[in-house]
Amino acid sequence: MEREIIELFMRHLKLQGDLPLGDDAGAIKWESGWLVVTNDMLVRTTDVPDIMTPEQVGFKIFTMNVSDVAAMGATPIGFLFSIGVPRDFEMEYLEGISRGIAKASEFYRTPIISADTNEACDLIIDGIALGKTKRLLTRSGAKIGDLVCVTGDVGRALAGLKVYFESLEVGERTRKALYEKLLEPKARVKEGQVLSKYANATIDISDGMSKELHLIAKMSGVKILIDSEKLPIRKEVFEVAELLGLDPIEIALASGEEFELIFTIAKKHLDKLDFDFAAIGRVEKGEGVYLRRYEKIEKMPILGWEHLSKLNKK
Repeated sequence: MEREIIELFMRHLKLQGDLPLGDDAGAIKWESGWLVVTNDMLVRTTDVPDIMTPEQVGFKIFTMNVSDVAAMGATPIGFLFSIGVPRDFEMEYLEGISRGIAKASEFYRTPIISADTNEACDLIIDGIALGKTKRLLTRSGAKIGDLVCVTGDVGRALAGLKVYFESLEVGERTRKALYEKLLEPKARVKEGQVLSKYANATIDISDGMSKELHLIAKMSGVKILIDSEKLPIRKEVFEVAELLGLDPIEIALASGEEFELIFTIAKKHLDKLDFDFAAIGRVEKGEGVYLRRYEKIEKMPILGWEHLSKLNKK
């Protein structure tokens, strides 16, 4: 239903910025570059597991928005937020959120330039991040022959969520590694700044790697082939998958709110990237997204999170 709502509004919103709606963020041409603007909302009922502290909630709303700016190849320059609070909500919890936002502001070196508050039926925080860049990255820039790459590792956020909701017995090291990504994800700001010089298409993993790959393929008008053996999946994800009898590849492809960056780039530029990443596939002529597993190629299913979907179950 989320997609239907977006399509409904898109039919009416004809006056848009210099970059048409549909990317991680919007953009307006500004002097010799681009002003990038994004907004992302956090709702306690759907976005905040009980094990997340209010400080982590505050940090997360900042990360969610700054990650979109990073995906456009931009440097964050400002953050704004509005917070809706139920009547008689705990002031101590709100103070924790404020500490988390302040901590994130310092971590990302991004000032807070405006805020607002109102009464709401649930705790709702809507963030806005501003950024600037000389060269804009989009989801539609993938070129045939590009390598498909991803920063960091994938799967820990969803694996951590399953450990929590399934009350799985895992070792403390495993739990810590999974909860680190689930509760305290970080946006890849520095990586985005480097990619702005060399990448052709970029997207951050907010709803799940599979969904993001399908978006790049569709918006770029290309085919993407991913090698399952090259996906950067940590041993803790395999451990959880084995305990639950699940496919670790599917966990990695479905895991949302990773805030890693997927990007396509010409092979000749790989040696210019000064951060950790994995080359997981390539861009080809055609359409759709495919996965190579055990020497067989299959169509990659669209996995991941979608708001208002009946399939969303924690």
